[in-house]
Amino acid sequence: MRLTPDHVARCFRPVAAPQEPREGLTPLEEADAAAIAQRLSAEAGDGAVWVFAYGSLIWKPAFVPAEGRRATAHGWRRSFCIRLAGWRATPEAPGLMLALAPGGSCAGLVFRLDPATAAADLAGLVRRETPFHELAGNARWIRVATAEGALRALAFYASPVGTTVEHALSPQAVAQRLATACGHAGSCAEYLYNTVAHLEAEGIHDRGLWRLQRLVAEEIERWPAQAAAP
Repeated sequence: MRLTPDHVARCFRPVAAPQEPREGLTPLEEADAAAIAQRLSAEAGDGAVWVFAYGSLIWKPAFVPAEGRRATAHGWRRSFCIRLAGWRATPEAPGLMLALAPGGSCAGLVFRLDPATAAADLAGLVRRETPFHELAGNARWIRVATAEGALRALAFYASPVGTTVEHALSPQAVAQRLATACGHAGSCAEYLYNTVAHLEAEGIHDRGLWRLQRLVAEEIERWPAQAAAP
């Protein structure tokens, strides 16, 4: 990889956590998250509940899966396309969040939830992936292919409803955003590094992200010596 921990370290700057949610976003209450999780569980039916992991769920799943498999979602691709003004960015230096977008194919992992903890695991996923009412529509069931056969899995994706989706940015513009965005949860460059490194460790080579990590490294290398993210 061209992007290294040293590059990532140059992107970090301390950012205080916001005291209030960004205007236009309404946090989910515990009861709301539980209700959404209950609906998703009902939609799963009586069978196993599978979750498709293509980004941070691979390297930070936030639950203990009962089983994991390689899987491919056809008709979907990884894309840093959701404008980010918090978490790993700020309004002054916005970043981009990785999401599933239509088109192509996306190789990742699929995790089966433990039936004993599925309700709590689903509620935790809702709180993590769609923490605001406005993002509640960003979860859907998709078909994924595995060596053991096709599965129906829950995926969190880039819905055009309730999010700011930017599909028209050039790779260079995406790289510039990822190199310079940092928030109270860390930097976008750190997220990219962790995602690419863990995909490669799983034997998954995403050509788009591989090119992007190189572009981000080159962007950082153009900064003056010892300079942090602008």
